Amino acid sequence: MPVVTVQQGPRTVELKRELVQRITDAFVDAYRIPAESVQVWIHEVPTDSWGTAGRLTADN
Repeated sequence: MPVVTVQQGPRTVELKRELVQRITDAFVDAYRIPAESVQVWIHEVPTDSWGTAGRLTADN
């Protein structure tokens, strides 16, 4: 059973629904497995808890 972990900043529920569906579809197509066997975990990190290029994302 594939488990996919997505680490990202906050997104809307609608965008997360679409992402989970697209990731699931990709595994179903590539591995020829039932959708029920694919798990997608979304780990949202607040913008003040990660950074890029030496700056907090919240500061951009």
